[in-house]
Amino acid sequence: MPVIFGNQKYYRTKEVCEIAGVSRSTLWRWMKAGILKDSARKDRRGWRLFTEADVKIIQDEAQRVR
Repeated sequence: MPVIFGNQKYYRTKEVCEIAGVSRSTLWRWMKAGILKDSARKDRRGWRLFTEADVKIIQDEAQRVR
């Protein structure tokens, strides 16, 4: 379930992985390799929050053919 702050909808890591169809370790590997930028947004627990635009970028990367 996305979190809403103001007018912006944010997704947690688990939700992003489910939507994009990738594992959590794949997501971390892409961020570590610089393929994706690490989300600077975090909730009060320190969990990363991703915008809908971030989710789109992750989905595009997941569907990219190399």
